[in-house]
Amino acid sequence: MADYNTIHAGQAGVRTSAQIDEGLRTHMNKVYGTMSVGLLMTAGVSWAVGTNEAMVQAVFGTPLKWLVMFAPLIMVFAFGAMINRLSAAGAQLFFYAFSAMMGLSISYIFAAYTGISIAQTFLITSISFAGLSLWGYTTKKDISGWGSFLIMGVIGLIIASVVNIFLGSPAIHFAISALGVLIFAGLTAYDTQKIKTDYIQHAHAMDQEWLGKSAIMGALNLYLDFINLFMFLLSFLGNRE
Repeated sequence: MADYNTIHAGQAGVRTSAQIDEGLRTHMNKVYGTMSVGLLMTAGVSWAVGTNEAMVQAVFGTPLKWLVMFAPLIMVFAFGAMINRLSAAGAQLFFYAFSAMMGLSISYIFAAYTGISIAQTFLITSISFAGLSLWGYTTKKDISGWGSFLIMGVIGLIIASVVNIFLGSPAIHFAISALGVLIFAGLTAYDTQKIKTDYIQHAHAMDQEWLGKSAIMGALNLYLDFINLFMFLLSFLGNRE
């Protein structure tokens, strides 16, 4: 973890800890702001499609559902591969397109669960996410070592989820949901600390292009943590229609 009391000499001159603090707050505000816009887009698309029976049937009642279900995963991998070739503005546009596609992918929840249970789960997720992210931001404990274990857990969840699409086992579904909540709770704290640490380590350079892309990548990571935490909690708390 970088030392806040250190004076950093960069391309723009000497930067004090107070300047780095101010820059970090601006950076985190952009991360959370971009993430929030993405969540609003996801919610809007999901609600518009999910509350329209004809659209739900058109999307999920045909083989098109497989493309819709896996498109967000494909887009995440594509984004990681393309990020170095995209401008900051291009990365932001890609993130919003991804958010809209994610909304389409999870729109079935409005047909599967009651609106009240969706709203309640969203509120619980928001409170949990805020607490976990705040802890990750403020803790003095270095949790960077969690990363490899959590990523391995995510890969395991993806594989188990794909397998269970064909098996349809309630026991496996329950285990996936329970582990999913724990893994993405941990990732929320881990990703928040990593965004903060990465900024402090690069603050002396003041590379605006890097800062812009870094904010988008941070927003994407926290967005994915929130969405996955919400979906796994919904499988526990949601009341079916």
